[in-house]
Amino acid sequence: MDHSMKDKLGRPLRDLRISVTDRCNFRCSYCMPPEIFDKNFKFLPKNDILTFEEVTRLSTILAEKAGIQKLRITGGEPLMRHEVSRLISMLDKIKGIEDIAMTTNGALLPMHAKKLKEAGLKRVTVSLDSLDDEKFRKINGRDVGVNKILEGIEAAQDVGLAVKMNMVVKRGMNEEDILPMARYFKNTDVILRYIEFMDVGNSNGWKLNHVVSKKEIFNIINKEMPIEPVDPNYTGEVADRFKFKENGHEIGIISSVTDAFCSTCSRARLSADGKLVTCLFASKGHDLRDILRSGASDEEVAKHLQYIWENRDDQYSAERLKNTDKKQIQKIEMSNIGG
Repeated sequence: MDHSMKDKLGRPLRDLRISVTDRCNFRCSYCMPPEIFDKNFKFLPKNDILTFEEVTRLSTILAEKAGIQKLRITGGEPLMRHEVSRLISMLDKIKGIEDIAMTTNGALLPMHAKKLKEAGLKRVTVSLDSLDDEKFRKINGRDVGVNKILEGIEAAQDVGLAVKMNMVVKRGMNEEDILPMARYFKNTDVILRYIEFMDVGNSNGWKLNHVVSKKEIFNIINKEMPIEPVDPNYTGEVADRFKFKENGHEIGIISSVTDAFCSTCSRARLSADGKLVTCLFASKGHDLRDILRSGASDEEVAKHLQYIWENRDDQYSAERLKNTDKKQIQKIEMSNIGG
């Protein structure tokens, strides 16, 4: 099997995002709105969720046969998966894996940061959409205050984890918080990244006029705190990088709506129930759980994975604005594949 296998558009597979649970302790309106994900919502039963051993087997096959180098643990909220640090320890032993990161809302980091670091986690990306306490409590839908997240960031840094901060920007929700966030993190070791509000899933009521574009975000920041472009760290990096001219500290903008980066996308996503999803905006995934539990050999699983990737031609973001009939397709919910 070719370590540099390519999809139909010539894109390699290099990064795997692994959702370990579809549950979350927050109910953010752009991901798991509380009116839909209420007490009656049926989450995945335990037996449907991949075991740590199954996740490790798949990751090992992809590292050996496809050249996967980076893993990111996601959810839902990954720290709600019992003993997730044990999975990280297992993944850290895979030959060829150079980096293991996690995306989290940060609320549970004070309890878990030390174990995560000891297990082999290198980085965390924490979600925080406002420094206004009242607004943030409303956004997360669980009355969790800003200080809880800042304590999580401090706990991560205290044990030596690198930290990035993601802020989803939605017009009418928090666009006035762009500058306060930049001011707060400008002189810290935390790299702040703004994310355009995306139409992931079917539950968040996405409309194009809710999107604050990369250009707008750049102009708002640059007017007060001049910034300039920085070269990407690697091909396929999702964030456009900038630095403050004053101190050289980095900031980023992820623009999958107004400036798509589909042409260099080298990521696949593994849902908690074992679906391989080849695009964040996909309508379905490819079932791997059944083949893993069927007694198939590693080579058979590898060939199946190769078939899936080599037939991939997803470029939803690049085609979104060309969609003149505005037909809405059914997409997998973000809480199932970790954004």
